[in-house]
Amino acid sequence: MRIVSWRKVRFRFDWTLTLSAAAIAALGLLNLWSAVHDRQSHLFTQQVSWLALGAAIFVGVATLDYRLISRLSYVFYGTGLALLVGVLAFGKMVGGGRRWFDLGPLHVQPSEIMQVLTVLALGKYLNDSPALEGRSWRHLAIPVLIVSLPASLIAKQPDFGTAFLILAIFFTIMLTARLKVKTLAAIVGMAVIAAFPVYQHLLHEYQRKRVEAFFNPTSEGAYQTRQALNAIGSGRFLGKGFMHGTQIRLRHFPALWTDFPFAVWAEEWGFLGCMVVLLLYTFLILWVLKIASEARDRFGATVCVGVAAMLFWHVAINIGMVTGILPVVGVTLPLISYGGSSLLTTMVALGIVMNVSVRRFAY
Repeated sequence: MRIVSWRKVRFRFDWTLTLSAAAIAALGLLNLWSAVHDRQSHLFTQQVSWLALGAAIFVGVATLDYRLISRLSYVFYGTGLALLVGVLAFGKMVGGGRRWFDLGPLHVQPSEIMQVLTVLALGKYLNDSPALEGRSWRHLAIPVLIVSLPASLIAKQPDFGTAFLILAIFFTIMLTARLKVKTLAAIVGMAVIAAFPVYQHLLHEYQRKRVEAFFNPTSEGAYQTRQALNAIGSGRFLGKGFMHGTQIRLRHFPALWTDFPFAVWAEEWGFLGCMVVLLLYTFLILWVLKIASEARDRFGATVCVGVAAMLFWHVAINIGMVTGILPVVGVTLPLISYGGSSLLTTMVALGIVMNVSVRRFAY
């Protein structure tokens, strides 16, 4: 196994990538402390521990030669599938779903890391595929299989939010794979046609209520979104100030620091603070795409595009559901939401991007 020394990595270190991610994580810790300091302050300590571990993983992944990661991509992918099967059989039942392995003080959610492992497998296939121009149905069979297996297993948990994310990441990657226009249009058409039977027969009752609440904001199922909108609106332009938000805290609001941290931030920092967060995310995503454009091989470029897509869709869906633009689906806000699985997955993904960045001029 080839590992580049830290001394060599240091001189090529992408500080722009690191500092932009660190800035978002710092704002996330600030926001988490404000949300939990008066009720569950131990969550803040746990998140700091997760972040420290994530930083170590970030550096560790960056020091590996990503060509080794490429060679092992299918092994990682197969391991991820095995974990998804295992969680369906032995996972902890929470809220009617099996999504986590209960390891005592730790709860591990395999569907989170499977997003990255699916990106690696797609990158490996597209890098090795001899057909580089005008991809059609014949060239889509393997990529569709690669994405369908984890998406189906995750949907069975049930976790349709993460399953949709994997499909959205796949679609974004395939946009860069030189698909024929008619093939791309057919994929979109099939997705639209499949939406109704999925809604009717695969969604659970509480999930259908979330979708119905999106179209009927006054219904009982729209309670979370209404409270989030109240908090966002009360923040106005400059916000109420750090630890001075009241709209969220005065109400029973589940998933405050996991799915709805943006509402806390918006109330305390207002429109101006929200723009700062969105600009930081935009900069980070664009920088990852810049690294993709400079990658020395197709695997590195595809993986960076996949990571950028993962970040974009997480941000878009989370903020969309908090602001009432999208149904509530339980998608986290990268580097800001509380949770070890989500945070470590993002750090692994960014570590791979750093890996590509460090080596883009090395060979």
